[in-house]
Amino acid sequence: MSTEAERTNAAVELPKGVSFAVRGRTLHAKGPLGEVRRPFPADVLDLAVAGTTATLTLKIPPNRKQSRALLHTWAAHVANLAGSLSRGVEARMKVVAAHFPMKVQVKGEELVIENFLGEKYPRTTRLAAGTKAAVEGEFVVLTGYDVEQVGQSAANIERVTHIRDYDPRVFQDGIYLVERAHLKEAA
Repeated sequence: MSTEAERTNAAVELPKGVSFAVRGRTLHAKGPLGEVRRPFPADVLDLAVAGTTATLTLKIPPNRKQSRALLHTWAAHVANLAGSLSRGVEARMKVVAAHFPMKVQVKGEELVIENFLGEKYPRTTRLAAGTKAAVEGEFVVLTGYDVEQVGQSAANIERVTHIRDYDPRVFQDGIYLVERAHLKEAA
């Protein structure tokens, strides 16, 4: 059986240089790599930071599964956010060109895909805020400090190369996610 404190509190260790603050219903997180704002359920959770530990506390009765699930979900969000602001996030995508040689390049805040299935005009997609892309041979590497923004950029790239009205078993051309957005390894 768990104690009452274990059911109502969750502690997260914060890396050096990462700070959290709740203002209204918004969680403000700041770290060496950047700053992130995210909606926060301040009416049911309380966030207190003391030194290198962030403690989440339930404001509602913990005797429901949903209450404890919310607590532990937000503890995981805070831990991932702290790690991404200190170490960074990376996702890898593979360029598959079976029929026509594709040219993929980064121009400013956009990823440009030329000669996709022999098309005359290039396809472009914007990268989400705080996300950078690099083309390394047949891979596109997305990096950033917010796991949600890096993941959204990967989804946008997959969506822009989606092929309609062709048999996907034959036309496999596109840019596909091979490594989901994850924290970079500690250097």
